[in-house]
Amino acid sequence: MTVPDSTLDPKLKKLIRQDVQSMHAYAIQDSAGMVKLDAMENPHRLPAALQAHLGQRLGALALNRYPDGRVNDLRRALADYAQMPEGFDIMLGNGSDELIALLAMACDVPGGSVLAPLPGFVMYAMSAQLQGLKFIGVDLTPDFELDEAAMLAAIAEHKPSITYLAYPNNPTANLWDDAVIEKIIEAVGAQGGLVVMDEAYQPFASKSYADRMPRHGHVLLMRTLSKFGLAGVRLGYMIGPKALIAEIDKVRPPYNISVLNYECALFALEHRDVFEAQAQELIAQRAFLFDTLAALPGVKAWPSHANMILIRVPDAARTFDGLRKRKVLVKNISKMHSLLANCLRLTVGTAEENAQLLAALENSL
Repeated sequence: MTVPDSTLDPKLKKLIRQDVQSMHAYAIQDSAGMVKLDAMENPHRLPAALQAHLGQRLGALALNRYPDGRVNDLRRALADYAQMPEGFDIMLGNGSDELIALLAMACDVPGGSVLAPLPGFVMYAMSAQLQGLKFIGVDLTPDFELDEAAMLAAIAEHKPSITYLAYPNNPTANLWDDAVIEKIIEAVGAQGGLVVMDEAYQPFASKSYADRMPRHGHVLLMRTLSKFGLAGVRLGYMIGPKALIAEIDKVRPPYNISVLNYECALFALEHRDVFEAQAQELIAQRAFLFDTLAALPGVKAWPSHANMILIRVPDAARTFDGLRKRKVLVKNISKMHSLLANCLRLTVGTAEENAQLLAALENSL
């Protein structure tokens, strides 16, 4: 049997955009047999009784039919959960990644651009590039705060179509100064752009922007159920003024939320007390983990409002490899941005997982 050539046929290569050929696909680390602390997942599984209950519900679904009006039950449940203001509407995505891509598609006008602080979530830049929009990254300060002057200057110069503000930010896990955020929102609004407040880590944060949403007609609130505890379900949602959501929703593919997705999400919201208890346990573990990390010689740890902690070590590559050899998987982000030199991002796990992480880290430094 002939083994297919791994090199793309030059005739077919001509069909692929040059900028796409130069890109790297989003990398997923192999986690088999590892303590998985690299992707900010909730480490807790459903209790056995709820697993059985959910299994019965999913088994009874009409998988032979396209998703039906039940998806609107989920929209209403999420609107209630997020305390959506009057006059606003909600849009669902197959994870927040799809919502980010759809926003770029909807706002792809001549001269359009996307702006976001760096380091930040990689999908903001990737979605812009794939849609042919210019991406403007504005560096944070060395202590990972918003550079107010640089942000306002970039907004004035580029007049971005979309400005992303992660609240808290990934990978730095901090909540930025509210007064600076308001100035940025007002500046974007004055030149006719959108601001997206990305609250992916809201279950672990001490505050939300949601109660300030009605002040502005150009601000969207984006969240995901991934950090809530449903990373495998892929369900994101975005809230904004009804007329604005109606326009963006026009580019959403039909039936983008499967019957399995929306039934799992509805089930989770019906049992939100279980997931909220898990979040509180992770917040407690985060405090323990931070205090312990901060006391380790040679380790700099930054306070977190998410389910991850950013640390700087003397040699990130060596420490990362040492952790892998000890079957603990974290994220080496030291090459992601110059501000992240020798930094690792650690997901907060269970008490047992965190103990394994700390023991492996002490032996890997």
